[in-house]
Amino acid sequence: MTLTPLPTDTTPEWDEDSSPRVVVIGAGPAGLTAAYQLLKADVTDLVVVEADDVVGGISRTVERDGWRFDIGGHRFFTKVPEVEKLWFELLAEELMVRPRMSRIFYDGKFFDYPLRAANALGNLGVVEAARCVVSYAAARVRPPKDQSNFETWVASRFGWRLYRTFFKTYTEKLWGVDATEIQADWAAQRIKNLSLGKAVVNSLLPKRGSTDVTSLIEEFLYPKLGPGMMWETCRDRVVEGGADVQMRTPVSRIERGDGRAVAVWTEEPEGAHRRHECDEVVSSMPLGDLVLAMDPPAPADVRAAAAALKHRDFLTVALVVPEDLAFPDNWIYVHSPEVKLGRVQNFGAWSPHMVKPGRTCLGLEYFVNRGDEYWSMSDEELIALGKAEAAEIGIVPSADVVESGYVVRMPAAYPVYDGAYAANVEVLRAWLEANTPNVQPVGRNGMHRYNNQDHSMLTAMLAVENILKGAGHDLWAVNVEEEYHEEIGAEDRDAGRQSAGRGTGRAAPIIG
Repeated sequence: MTLTPLPTDTTPEWDEDSSPRVVVIGAGPAGLTAAYQLLKADVTDLVVVEADDVVGGISRTVERDGWRFDIGGHRFFTKVPEVEKLWFELLAEELMVRPRMSRIFYDGKFFDYPLRAANALGNLGVVEAARCVVSYAAARVRPPKDQSNFETWVASRFGWRLYRTFFKTYTEKLWGVDATEIQADWAAQRIKNLSLGKAVVNSLLPKRGSTDVTSLIEEFLYPKLGPGMMWETCRDRVVEGGADVQMRTPVSRIERGDGRAVAVWTEEPEGAHRRHECDEVVSSMPLGDLVLAMDPPAPADVRAAAAALKHRDFLTVALVVPEDLAFPDNWIYVHSPEVKLGRVQNFGAWSPHMVKPGRTCLGLEYFVNRGDEYWSMSDEELIALGKAEAAEIGIVPSADVVESGYVVRMPAAYPVYDGAYAANVEVLRAWLEANTPNVQPVGRNGMHRYNNQDHSMLTAMLAVENILKGAGHDLWAVNVEEEYHEEIGAEDRDAGRQSAGRGTGRAAPIIG
């Protein structure tokens, strides 16, 4: 299906019929974008309900004692001009252009990312570089027979040595399973054009006149007080426009009748339950939870599919250190297998407005599951772990230089693509379309898709068109794009934009 791009003007122009009653579930990028677009179209019978006490979802900015840090890094980069226009509409004077710098830490060395020949050769050494070339050649001549999983798929294309150095450890930290349990489908989607392995191979074996490897973006937009600034501003605009934004009000059930959703019930902070009548629902709550909240309930097989959807959780240990001890990167991937730490952010490199003079804040990121030993640690234990691991790999010279620390836990940060996820999502999608056609799932968790912020916003924009113009957009057709999201190919440089129909998201690994 080809989606018609949205008009350049982000203000929808709708037929002026009776205004629908709309409930938006979730105050992250998708939910707030939907609410903002609806208000611009003069839809005022609108309520936004959010289970948390902070807007922005995973794109929030956390503030502790005057320090600001993200839940992961959130660059504002998009190939969809309508999304970029909306960013400027909300934060015209507060968006900065920031340089992009990231590296890979492995074996006590920093590798440029994207890799550069001189840096890669210098870090690997002549002997190891030669071994990588031999390993690569051997894998191309005699690849593994079974290429159904991530490990053998990558090794068959880049050799075992490059795979173990630049793929295995970080991937297993992120998803919490052995790389052999991740299906090759994700690798084929994620690594088919620009990839770390291909960059290494081209660094070691440069091809004269080669133009097929594209470059990563070298700069990006960023709100001076972090991504949460965007969504706090959007919330304020939504409230000023007359909508009701209710925080700490999780959805308890969704009442069905006459083949539609007729009301959304929420639990108020004091424990009472409130009924919100609705004509339309835009939902960014986790897809499985959405279906499990239906009343009357969905059939048993549908509920089982909903309960089977899983998420990977995330926590940040933020450490305050003297500014002169910080690295210049926005973030560093930690491929060192001896530590649990997966990635480190330098929030002072994202924006000097997020830190205090003479100090910076390092965000040590851990990929976890709710209830596991790391999630269950006290803040004091996690801060001690972060200090020890940062010192162990040399990110800081010693734990003693850390002046203070903070912990932020973020549940359901990454939708997990296990072996049954696609079938389960399809079951839920089909049931929702048949039984609650006025409920439109949008965004990362709302669609159980590992996508970017701009992709979430685009699904919300198209959902609003569906509500107010009957546009009939299939939101599920806004899928992962055919090339890596950060690549800039010749067609993008020439055209300067991308059709909304190609999608802006990214794939996640299929596990199992």
